Amino acid sequence: MKTKEIMSRVLFCCTPEETAEKAAQMMRDHDIGAVPVVSDYAERKLLGIVTDRDICIKVTASGEPGASVKLADVMTKWPATCSPEDSVESCEDVMQRRQIRRVPIVDARGVCLGIVSQADIALHDTADHTFRMLAAVSQHGRDAAGRLAF
Repeated sequence: MKTKEIMSRVLFCCTPEETAEKAAQMMRDHDIGAVPVVSDYAERKLLGIVTDRDICIKVTASGEPGASVKLADVMTKWPATCSPEDSVESCEDVMQRRQIRRVPIVDARGVCLGIVSQADIALHDTADHTFRMLAAVSQHGRDAAGRLAF
């Protein structure tokens, strides 16, 4: 199966000049956990991604008002991506290696076409495989002595 077959095609995007507050409101209103940050709404060239966790840690916990923080300052630049022709298995591999829960899907020009989340994969896979993927993505690193590193 290819990522284009399971990706969410309805994209809610922001531009780098928009605020963390706008992205947070978009996440709340559409029940999503990440917003691709694109060059502009017409071209939609992917520049980064901002997650609910980014906003919580980089904005809320710092005491900064979300209305004054630009997404350019809190987004993850150059996020891991997949192409629409990549297999779902290769997308899962990206999630596991990078320990991320969402992967933007971009074409050869870098235009954001959709996003694949763990939930998208879970809806198209077996319960056992989904459990193993979730465990792998959620795994914390370990130090030299084998202890969990936080």
